[in-house]
Amino acid sequence: MAEMVVPGPVGEEKGFREAVCVHTKKIMDSCQSKDCLENLRVYVNDEDQRVIDQAVSVKSGAAELLYAYIDVEEMRYKKGFYAVNVCCYYRIRADVSTCAGRLTPVSGLSVFRKRCVLYGGSSGAKVFSSATCGGGPIREDGAMPEAIVEVVDPMVLCMRLLDGRCCQSMNDDCAEVPQLVADCFPEALNMCCGSQNIYVTLGQFSILRLERDTQLLMPAYDYCIPCKACSCEDESCQKDPCELFQSVNFPMDAFFPSGERGGGCPESSGCGCCK
Repeated sequence: MAEMVVPGPVGEEKGFREAVCVHTKKIMDSCQSKDCLENLRVYVNDEDQRVIDQAVSVKSGAAELLYAYIDVEEMRYKKGFYAVNVCCYYRIRADVSTCAGRLTPVSGLSVFRKRCVLYGGSSGAKVFSSATCGGGPIREDGAMPEAIVEVVDPMVLCMRLLDGRCCQSMNDDCAEVPQLVADCFPEALNMCCGSQNIYVTLGQFSILRLERDTQLLMPAYDYCIPCKACSCEDESCQKDPCELFQSVNFPMDAFFPSGERGGGCPESSGCGCCK
């Protein structure tokens, strides 16, 4: 059996200086998702709803992820596994065309709920920290793992108008909109069904993982010593402005649309634009 490595200096033949114990988050399990979120209701304010009620068409705009609420619950009959519930809140922007042919911008809220099961291990320890003593909140991290979700802004795949008789209530999407999400909209959102409603289909990429506090033995090569000098960017740095300007690269991409210049100027062109 190989000799167990313990904290402390190690031989040079190992390629690193010493083995050190670190307290960090260990990823117990993770998964990636590529979700097509079909027909999400877009909830707008009263003024925008009146515009949508008179609309003849809608033009796709953009989608922005505002917030993701995460909840973890233990699986009762599957020891070590946990259900991760994610509720995503999106700001949807669109252009609505009325009978007059004029485009009117509207924005609203869409909600998507997702559930997945991941392995999170088990721990009976309760973790308390000196940072929480003396009136701070009680911390018990040992029982439940921590869920992390990484999400990028989604792609708008489709947007359409549907008759109000097909409308779903807000209770079908999420019981309550968090205040920090509601504050992202200047006016209160109308959760009732209008004569017409906007529905959007999004393409969403995400990564979910469960983490637990743990102590790991890691190789240390050396101390992390900064190798560059701190820059001085305030008015106390007395530099010649022309000299500073000469050090700035010419912003060629700002003068040409992306991809228009191709691989650069041929040497035989004689235009001199690459000088």
